[in-house]
Amino acid sequence: MTTHVAIAIVGFRNTEDIVSCFKALEASIHVDFEIVICENGGPQSYASLLASLPTELPGGQSVRIVLADGNTGFADGVNRCLAETPDADAWWVLNPDTQPEPSALADCVRRLEVGDCDAVGCTVYFPDGRVASYGGLWRPAFARAVSMGYGNKLSDPVDPVAIERRQSYLLGSAMLVGRRFLEAAGRLRGEYFLYCEEVEWCIRATFHGMRLGFAPTARVLHEQGSTTGSAVAVRARPRIPIYLTERNRILLTRDLFAGYLPVAVVMSLAIIVLKYGKDLAWKQMGYAISGWWAGVRDRRGRPSWIPA
Repeated sequence: MTTHVAIAIVGFRNTEDIVSCFKALEASIHVDFEIVICENGGPQSYASLLASLPTELPGGQSVRIVLADGNTGFADGVNRCLAETPDADAWWVLNPDTQPEPSALADCVRRLEVGDCDAVGCTVYFPDGRVASYGGLWRPAFARAVSMGYGNKLSDPVDPVAIERRQSYLLGSAMLVGRRFLEAAGRLRGEYFLYCEEVEWCIRATFHGMRLGFAPTARVLHEQGSTTGSAVAVRARPRIPIYLTERNRILLTRDLFAGYLPVAVVMSLAIIVLKYGKDLAWKQMGYAISGWWAGVRDRRGRPSWIPA
C-alpha cells in the first residue's frame, strides 16, 4: 500500500503557471496522488482553469478545482484544499509557479515513510540553477527568516542531516506534511493572508513535537514571485509582498516568540531602513514601514486596500 498524497495548489489568476505545473506532475514517479486547486482569483479565473485543465491526468489522478469565496489569501486557500481531501495520507503544498522534477514527490514520500519526521522539505531552485532554499532558519530576535543554501549551485554537496538538525521551517512553495503534522499543528493561520504562514505553521508544529525532514534529491523549480511580483529588483517591487512580509514577521514574533517582541520590533525596523535605504528605494521603504507598523498594532487579515 502506497502513501496517498493530496497535492494542494492555490491559484490567483495564473492559469498558465498551473498548466506548466501540471505538465511536470504528469511525469511524477510517485503516482498515488490527487490534485485539488483553490482558485482565489474570482469566477473568471475559475472558468479559465476549468477550460484549461483536465479532470484527470493521463495516469488516472483526479483533479478538482474549487472556487474560494473571494480573495481569501494563500493560507486560507491551502486550508480549503486540506478540507477537501480529508482522507489523504499526506499533503504536498505546491506553489502554482513550481515545476517538480519527476522524482521529487517520490523522494519526499520516501523520506516521510521512514517515520522519524512529520513533514519534508525539498531542494527548491531558481530557473538559473541556483538554490533558493534547502530549508529555513527563523531568527526571532530580528524577526527574520534565513533560507539555507541560498545561492548554492544544484551540483554543490549538501548534508541533509545538518539541514534537518538546524532548520526551523520548510519552504511553503514545496512542502510535504503528514497526517501527524496536521493533527498536531492544525491548519495554517488564515489571518496572515499571505507570506510567513508556512514559517509559523512549521514552528508551531515543532512546538508540538513534530519533526522536519529534508529530501535533498527532491528538486522543485520555482518561478519565484510570478503572482505577486516579489522577485523583481528592489526599487520595482510592489506594495503587497513588502507590506505583508514585514507585517507578518512581526505577527509571527508576537504569536510564537512574544518574549522577543520588544527587541524584534526595534531590530526589524533598523533592518528595513538599512535594506531599502542602501538602494534608495524610498517608496518600498514606506511600504515596509507601514507593514511593520501594522504588525506592531496587531493588524491581521486581508488589508482593505487589497481587492476582495
